[in-house]
Amino acid sequence: MPRRARVTRREILPDPVYKSRTIQKIINKIMYGGKKGLSERIVYTALEIMGTQTGREPMEVFEQAMRNATPRLEVKPKRVGGATLQVPVDVKGERGTSLAIRWILNSARNRSGKSMAEKLAAEFLDASNNTGTTIKKREDTHKMAEANKAFAHYKW
Repeated sequence: MPRRARVTRREILPDPVYKSRTIQKIINKIMYGGKKGLSERIVYTALEIMGTQTGREPMEVFEQAMRNATPRLEVKPKRVGGATLQVPVDVKGERGTSLAIRWILNSARNRSGKSMAEKLAAEFLDASNNTGTTIKKREDTHKMAEANKAFAHYKW
């Protein structure tokens, strides 16, 4: 991170099938060792599975899952008088999306058995139904922020 200049964010182009930047971010986060074709296949197969299981448009289910998984509050550590306090802060849009993607992918990777596409589809379906590991992670984050709201006046 530069000391003076602002960090310039790279523009992520939308994915070729659904024209969504969020799906392209997920493809990039799944990718290991530069195997982008494989990660695209995993994500698109997961979206097809979601569409067949629900009978709804896959992008509709995906967007609902992302809305449900995105946190509103989080805690950040701040040193005050020798003590480190957990100060609740609002989550900005880009950070919320990135946290939701990270939690969904970690939860999908930790599921047992099956292929990654099936695990990812199951995780998206759970998130769209407000259940599953990702939603529990979001709820835990919100509970931690709620428990520490006495320190909210230390926001910076």
